[in-house]
Amino acid sequence: MPATGKAPGRLIGSGRTADVYELDEAWVLRRNREDWGDAAAEGAVMEHVRAHGYPVPRVRTKGPGASRTSRTDLVMERLSGPTMLEAFVAGAIDAREAGTVLASLLRQLHAIPGRRPGTRVLHLDLHPENVLLTPDGPRVIDWGTAEDGDPGLDWGLSTIILAQVAVDDEQPIAEPARAMLASLLANPSGLTNEGLADARRRRAVNPTMTAREVELLGVAEELVRSVALLS
Repeated sequence: MPATGKAPGRLIGSGRTADVYELDEAWVLRRNREDWGDAAAEGAVMEHVRAHGYPVPRVRTKGPGASRTSRTDLVMERLSGPTMLEAFVAGAIDAREAGTVLASLLRQLHAIPGRRPGTRVLHLDLHPENVLLTPDGPRVIDWGTAEDGDPGLDWGLSTIILAQVAVDDEQPIAEPARAMLASLLANPSGLTNEGLADARRRRAVNPTMTAREVELLGVAEELVRSVALLS
């Protein structure tokens, strides 16, 4: 049974691992499919980074649908605005600006101490579909993969995700993705050889990846290394 104790409302969004339902004007229910992830742990990470001023949706921890104990259901603030990808397709943001915003969000996040000594909070899936451009600024969603660790891995995953799109000739936004990648890496970043190599390994075993996406990992890594001037 869902954490709300009742059937969710209208379906308003779906991703690779979860569906989002309308609860009311202020809250939505994000429900994991097939026991994917741990919603309670995800909510705890969101509360942690929000307490440090990071732009994430509020999580409801008390009252109907409270998200402290459910492994499948996360009740969070309902936000308005397109994803960064939707805004780009609509012409509301260009590729250079998108890459700059992503880089800023990564740097902001990595200024937050992790919950283990000597670590930082990592999102590990920060890309244009996981950033909502609200009237109050960008908000980062989908924290199911978050963990504490070294920022180099987070930079590695964000860059290789963009690069997989950039090297896919079947993608209509391949060229813009290449421009986003260049913008993301235009300023000093936290990308490291070790982080990029680990990111490729993680992507290769990600169960949500298609066979084609896995096939493109090698050339995607090469593109990131050439843009970042990594040996």
